[in-house]
Amino acid sequence: ERWLDDRLATSRARWNVLAQQTLFAQLDLSMGDVQTFWTDAWDGYPAARKRLLQGLRHHNVANPVILGGDTHMFWASATPFDADDPNSPIVASDFGGTSITSRTLVPSWALGALRQENPHIVYANTEYRGYTRFNVTPKQMQAELRGLDSTDTRDAGCKTIASFVIEDGRPGPVRA
Repeated sequence: ERWLDDRLATSRARWNVLAQQTLFAQLDLSMGDVQTFWTDAWDGYPAARKRLLQGLRHHNVANPVILGGDTHMFWASATPFDADDPNSPIVASDFGGTSITSRTLVPSWALGALRQENPHIVYANTEYRGYTRFNVTPKQMQAELRGLDSTDTRDAGCKTIASFVIEDGRPGPVRA
């Protein structure tokens, strides 16, 4: 953590991309006042996540974008400093990727309720397997979530199912 904080503090990069293994944004799995978390992701390490977000804010790190996977679905989040505070400033953009063949554990009918409980999550999709493709310029980063038509054949088609833009200096993905 100290090494990463030191590097972020001295970064002169326009885009600071952190690649790691899972969903970074908080994901409350229960509706209402009770909170339930999947502790195999960053929700199992809330103090470490808070320290990282504090460092990003304190050092005024340019355009932090956090990439993850191992969620078996697509996610896009405008990650706030404090997900429990609806007025908390957005600190980073967060994308969670699916896999090419592994199925999700989250049914598609539950996504509306999950997004309502987690308003910082701007997109979630369990229907497609695939990957995310990024196009980075000095002014913006575009993320294209690419979904396969099928995982049963090698020559299955692939299409963009959602596209997001992050503008330089404005954290949080916006639907393109």
